[in-house]
Amino acid sequence: MEDIKKFLNEKQNPKAVEKALRKLSELLTRNETIEYIAVQKKPMLNMSPDCIALTNRRIIFCMPKSFGLSMNFEDLMWKDVADCHIKEGIMGATFTAVTVRRRRHYMEYLPKAQARLLYRYAQEREEEMTEYRRQRELENARAAAGGVVVQTNESKKESTEQKDDLLENLKKLKQLLENDLISKEEFDSKKSEILNRI
Repeated sequence: MEDIKKFLNEKQNPKAVEKALRKLSELLTRNETIEYIAVQKKPMLNMSPDCIALTNRRIIFCMPKSFGLSMNFEDLMWKDVADCHIKEGIMGATFTAVTVRRRRHYMEYLPKAQARLLYRYAQEREEEMTEYRRQRELENARAAAGGVVVQTNESKKESTEQKDDLLENLKKLKQLLENDLISKEEFDSKKSEILNRI
């Protein structure tokens, strides 16, 4: 189990962090590490507060049930998170994660310092995942096009110019044939070459 001291930076409840770490360590996948844990601090007595754990792969909402004897976990993979934000109030802050499918997940009554760190880490991961999703969209577009490379506006312009040049060459070739300057065989041969380049 990981050293608990590294997660007690913003006055988290040590017992809640220890309990969450014990349960979370059983859920981690290979090469997955816990980056931060924020513990809820409700204004009333709360024997087993909820917490949020951020790993290098996902956000895990940990919600103890039955006076802390059992725990429910809900996780969101970073690649599925579209947006994270916090809202600070008098009694603490609310951390909200919105998925790419527009589902909202949130936790209230987080100490403001902890919520800010959650937000900062989430923003870094969001930037990485935005680029990841962009790359995936390009790959999917490429696959949908039958493996053809998806063209940018600049490459489309160049491609159009090349086709225009080839069409112009075809017109010139036809004029040569019509003026009996080349034979039908020469025309067909050159026409095939030009059409293969389109």
